[in-house]
Amino acid sequence: MLKRIFSDSSPAAADWQPLRRPPAQERVRQQWLEQQVYLNWAGPYFKAYHYQKAGLPGSPFRVQLARQEGQRGAVFLYDPSIGPGNFQHFFDFIRDRVLALGYQLGAADERATRHERYTEATQKYFLKPQPHDCTHTGRCNQRYGNVTVDLVSINGQPGFIRLFNNPFTDSIFTPPGTFDELVDAVFNLPAAPPEVQELIGKYARKGK
Repeated sequence: MLKRIFSDSSPAAADWQPLRRPPAQERVRQQWLEQQVYLNWAGPYFKAYHYQKAGLPGSPFRVQLARQEGQRGAVFLYDPSIGPGNFQHFFDFIRDRVLALGYQLGAADERATRHERYTEATQKYFLKPQPHDCTHTGRCNQRYGNVTVDLVSINGQPGFIRLFNNPFTDSIFTPPGTFDELVDAVFNLPAAPPEVQELIGKYARKGK
């Protein structure tokens, strides 16, 4: 299934529509953030990414390395132990972490794509670096270039979160940070304490 998703370059898809979160869902997400529930997966996915790069077994979560038209990226695959609600909040959490690195939200969209045997739903954030000049070079600081984060679901069930960066090559920009540095800035957080681990079930259901 995953191979077909990546290889299908021209599916019959609906137009992209603005992605909006209902106020009730956003209130729940704010509580999720305040309770730091994201600590249950940020560190483990960070470790899984580096395990995958090194070809090592033993990671509790699965990550695949990805390249797309010159971009570098990674696919963070959903695990049933997370729950659809937590995975949705974690997707938005990744967006927030990138924004905190000096980015602005360029677009937030979603669409559903009907394939012969399944329906693929995609939520996408496109993040652009805020234009700030470097005083010692006079060039615009691109940070990691443009960053795209999307959440793909299959037949209503979470599939994976995909993270890419697309650096600018023009000489008016500073050299970009690496994708490894982006992953470090977003995911490298301490392990969840026991009281935070106990909150997984509270937010696991979809829409919570």
